[in-house]
Amino acid sequence: MSNENRIDAYKNHGKNSDRLRSSRKEATIELRKARKEDQILKRRNINIDPEFALQDSNGQSPCTKTPEEILFGMDSASVEHIFDAVQSTRKMLSRERQPPIDLMIRHGIVPKLVTFLDYSDDTNLQFEAAWALTNIASGTSAQTMAVVDAGAVDKFIRLLSSPSPNVAEQAVWALGNIAGDGSKTRDIVLNANVVEGLIQLFATDLSITSLRNITWLMSNLFRNKNPSAPFDKVKVMLPHLARLLLHQDSQVVTDAAWAISYVTDDDNNKIQAVIDHGCVHPLVRLLERDDASIIVPSLRSIGNIVTGNDQQTDSVISAGALVPLKKLLQSNKTNIVKEAAWTISNITAGNSDQIEHVINSDVFPIIRTILEKGDFKSQKEAAWIVTNTTTSGTPEQVIRLVTQYNVFIPFCLLMDSKDTRTVNVVLAGLTNILELADKFGGTEQVLRVLEENNCIDILEKLQSHENEDIYKRSLFIIEKYFNDEEQENNLGPGEVDGVLQFNPDNGQNGYQF
Repeated sequence: MSNENRIDAYKNHGKNSDRLRSSRKEATIELRKARKEDQILKRRNINIDPEFALQDSNGQSPCTKTPEEILFGMDSASVEHIFDAVQSTRKMLSRERQPPIDLMIRHGIVPKLVTFLDYSDDTNLQFEAAWALTNIASGTSAQTMAVVDAGAVDKFIRLLSSPSPNVAEQAVWALGNIAGDGSKTRDIVLNANVVEGLIQLFATDLSITSLRNITWLMSNLFRNKNPSAPFDKVKVMLPHLARLLLHQDSQVVTDAAWAISYVTDDDNNKIQAVIDHGCVHPLVRLLERDDASIIVPSLRSIGNIVTGNDQQTDSVISAGALVPLKKLLQSNKTNIVKEAAWTISNITAGNSDQIEHVINSDVFPIIRTILEKGDFKSQKEAAWIVTNTTTSGTPEQVIRLVTQYNVFIPFCLLMDSKDTRTVNVVLAGLTNILELADKFGGTEQVLRVLEENNCIDILEKLQSHENEDIYKRSLFIIEKYFNDEEQENNLGPGEVDGVLQFNPDNGQNGYQF
């Protein structure tokens, strides 16, 4: 195989920004799977609000009833007995530890609770039944399906327009638990026209707790993948989410940002819809908040947007995102550093103008620090930043990267990593740098620096690596650049004070190593 063919086979030579960003989007699947989910899928209502908490006739909490006693009360002709049985069920299901969900399901109590959702003349009874069903739906998938199979979804949708704000809010909460269980139950809720019901709620005077629950339900409607929610059913919520990003309540803002992160973790058409509804500037401003619960979903959203096309990435840059991203690279929370680096790696997967914005934001001194002593997951993302810059950047930008910012050695030392993806990323970037050095007469300097920092030993060791791509890439570098003994013996000094040098000339390109 000729050297030219080897170059095409073993490096990112000639990749355009769409292909590079696609690679970063695939790589982030591992990043997502490796971390614990930040947003709660389901929630149980275990707190009693004194404003509408209901007590027994003697003013005390009821004793625990047996399922048989509950069923007897629910079948009673007495409204008082029915209410007492339903309330007892709710209180048993609202206790913090080991609520008897399966016990209630096995005794056929769920369908009876669902029938009480129709008691429009008794909103207190509706509320207690809805609360009990909410807590059953907060359990396992099988427990959630017990509520769905009993026909609760359509009834909860109708209760969104209840004259009782408490009943409407509890219906929202229950639907949030059902939608949060997975794509199947989410689609059941969507097909019952939940979105229309939610939109109507925005025209009412909502309490802050209701607004929190509505925003959380909306995020669950966008959340699950495989498949994603039908976009034609959910896109009408985007204008409301854009406004909620500006809300004063941190919980509302957090769930709105999570919703946007789920929308943007998809194709470019959905990313564009988010941009068109004016979400980018608010998201960038949220990166400046001193609240990790807000920063994480906002950062995730911005990172997703810059996996899109060049114009979509430009919208993030023009909104000033690189300033807060630089600050987040220095966060004391490693997951934030990692995702900030991932976001910047997506920007450097773009065009040379976008890379120039990254360089001018002065993040590379921080990237060097991350490469040297950061958390390994952050180092992996920092390695992508360097390799993407060497792939998509101009020769002048790449030369500035390896000389002015001195990232070359800490970047190359990651070849000794046990993570095969990271080793391949570094080898691709090193190949790009060596090709550029060869073009502008700096090969000897680069080789000397590699030798003085034991990187050649690492390359030689990689030739026996079990991963075929790593073996091929390292073999290519060794054969092309290190087999000329006369060249090796004549290597000149490669660095001054630890920094590779290059000097401008008056040649055609205006610069050289």
